[in-house]
Amino acid sequence: MRRLLRVNYGILAGLSLLLFACTQEQPKKSTSEAKPAAPTIMAPFRYHKMVEVAPGQDFDVMSWGRGSGNQSSLLILHSDTASKTYTTTTGDLEGAITDVFNSDMDIDGNPELLIEAKSKDTVDYTAIYAYEFKEGKANKLDFPKLTSGQKKGYRGNDNFYMKEGKLIRQFPIYDGNTSTAKPTGQKRVLQYNLRSNSLTVKDLSADTLKTAGAKTDTVAKKPVEKKAETKKSTKTEKKSKKHKKETPKKKKKKKHHHRG
Repeated sequence: MRRLLRVNYGILAGLSLLLFACTQEQPKKSTSEAKPAAPTIMAPFRYHKMVEVAPGQDFDVMSWGRGSGNQSSLLILHSDTASKTYTTTTGDLEGAITDVFNSDMDIDGNPELLIEAKSKDTVDYTAIYAYEFKEGKANKLDFPKLTSGQKKGYRGNDNFYMKEGKLIRQFPIYDGNTSTAKPTGQKRVLQYNLRSNSLTVKDLSADTLKTAGAKTDTVAKKPVEKKAETKKSTKTEKKSKKHKKETPKKKKKKKHHHRG
């Protein structure tokens, strides 16, 4: 009987030790999982982005070129898996591609790719390379340059984005065009649209900037004091009494008739 009790006590002791071990705090697993590394682009390629404009309609936009220069080449691969056609578009590129916008600004069913490339000269500026694709062919669109009025106070730092199907360009305005110019706090906003295969531009901030310009400090003009009209001296002009010169009447000499 005693032996049986000892066995039971031994079993209970073992179970208690087992339960104690199980209740011990286990080392917490690291919840921060390693994020998958971004796919590396092998040289000579510098940039790659795949744009799907419709099911089966994909565009792979890439830039490539060896060396550290600012010049490179643009490569657009169009895959039409429905018709099993594959086309290539190439072009020269200045600067580094930072984004690609997909649009159909003229709503004709033909996709447009707007490729944004940033570069630096005396200022940080952005160039847009625009293409419209129709029936497997690429049509390069000339991007409008800034007019002399739009260049006033321009020092780069462009910000491009899509809004309501239109391309918007926004940049700060400076009080000059030199390196010592300071920002005025105002911004110019331009809207780009596509009509008849040509890009158009509209200055959305023109009215705002005109209003702001009208409020610039101006020197208040003093009211012009009307000079007191100097009363003409009341010198009574001597009215020259025009005496009518009475022409003396010539007395008619009576003719004396001499009697012969």
